[in-house]
Amino acid sequence: MRPVDLAREHGLSTQAIRNYEDAGILPAAERTAHGYRTYTPLHAQALRAFLALVAGHGHQTATSIMQAVNRDATDDALRIIDESHAQLLDDRRTLLAVEAALRDLAPVPQERGDTFIGPLARRLGIRPATLRKWERSGLVRPRRDPQTGYRVYGAADVRDVRLAHQLRRGGYLLEQIAPLIGQVRSAGGVAPLESTLREWGERLSARGRAMLAGAAALDAYLDCRPAPSPRGE
Repeated sequence: MRPVDLAREHGLSTQAIRNYEDAGILPAAERTAHGYRTYTPLHAQALRAFLALVAGHGHQTATSIMQAVNRDATDDALRIIDESHAQLLDDRRTLLAVEAALRDLAPVPQERGDTFIGPLARRLGIRPATLRKWERSGLVRPRRDPQTGYRVYGAADVRDVRLAHQLRRGGYLLEQIAPLIGQVRSAGGVAPLESTLREWGERLSARGRAMLAGAAALDAYLDCRPAPSPRGE
């Protein structure tokens, strides 16, 4: 098989095939008397495995997996896969924690106008020092008045403070609250975040299915590979 034969199946360029071989993603190709690369069905299966792994694990991790397999370090490849699955599990746990936190939230009233640290702390029944601590933890980001240097809390800042206050009363730690507030801030509020979380869950499910497909393709490639030579030979 020529590089173009491998490339055509996946809509790749022949240079991409050569690059994959040089990177160790494909096993080394034999050369003709004139120096041309020749590939076999083994290389075709390696390419299918790599592209399937990319969909679930990403390009860098898929590359590391294939490099390990091609140097007969299958245990290293399996460890990399395990670590990638562990990351997916962590992402799922984070999503579940955020969803649980959202369920615990009461509606946050829409605020208008700016306020300062003292009035806001009195309104919530907390100390100004608590708001300063939350600021240091990244939960809230009030701007500073350029003339006085006082903290100024806009409507979005007050929303974040109220959310943090609710979650603290619900027993959440600051390090658990920070990612949620960051998600709310990025989404522009709690309501848009709910849609974002659904999309996040869908992406995680798609990633999990892609990992299954990648595992099947890699297993097929492992079955095609010759057994490694005993050490010392």
